[in-house]
Amino acid sequence: MSIGPLDDETVEKHRQAGDVLRTVMDEAAEMVEPGVTHLEVAEHAESRIEELADGCAFPANISIDEEASHATPGRDDDLAFGEDDMVCLDLGVHVDGYIADAATTIDFSGNDELVEAAEQALEAALDVVAAGVDTGTVGAEIEDVIRGYGYTPVLNLSGHGVQQYDAHTGPSIPNRGVDRGTELEVGDVVAIEPFATDGRGKVTEGSKEEIFELQQERSVRNRGARQVLDQITSEFDGLPFASRWVDSPRAEMALRRLKQAGVVRGYPVLKEEAGRLISQAEHTVIVTEDGCEITTE
Repeated sequence: MSIGPLDDETVEKHRQAGDVLRTVMDEAAEMVEPGVTHLEVAEHAESRIEELADGCAFPANISIDEEASHATPGRDDDLAFGEDDMVCLDLGVHVDGYIADAATTIDFSGNDELVEAAEQALEAALDVVAAGVDTGTVGAEIEDVIRGYGYTPVLNLSGHGVQQYDAHTGPSIPNRGVDRGTELEVGDVVAIEPFATDGRGKVTEGSKEEIFELQQERSVRNRGARQVLDQITSEFDGLPFASRWVDSPRAEMALRRLKQAGVVRGYPVLKEEAGRLISQAEHTVIVTEDGCEITTE
């Protein structure tokens, strides 16, 4: 059935993307064990998404401990999960550009309540989402639950809208109460993603950068950079991509040149203070008149 401005075909594509995401998330989460490498999990998830859907909406994000987002393994990364890691797994799927985005936390650190805080904050947010509800109200629900557990929401991260071939659009869904948000409308497709931390609640950019996105096409003089740009424009549909997806022995240098030319932008890993932990929970929903349909549950 159509939902507001979304026709039946579009709604079905969102549902298909969500179905694939649930399948792959279960498989990938099951793989996360001490001794298994991040690259093994990321490559399995991404290959399964390519097999079952039209493609990845973004590279598999695997964030550890104080990392919150934009962490994905490099081409030859051999880093393995540790016996006391807190692991946030964030995956994205698209069907004809229509996106499902979800995340879960797998904990080996013994901090079950931090994981529960993010999960319960997500449940509270989903309970209040409906057409006419202000996003600030949703954020207040998230903040109340997380602070009720004695933790802090990550204040400078938020949920977001998703549109065809665009994984991060408006409206923004804050992880705290705000006075002036945006009123949700029937047919809005939003990813709600509470982050809970035992830190100060603010992330900053780290030095590692493995995820990139096309900003604008323009001519570049370097041959290697031109070849990489050809692949980016022909294969990645304008969506974020991992440097390890680039078929070039000098991908790092080519991406650096493209970034300097303003052709691509990079996404540095976002991190809390060292020694802190972050948990994450996320679902994508379609806003309805009296609630929402969760596509990724």
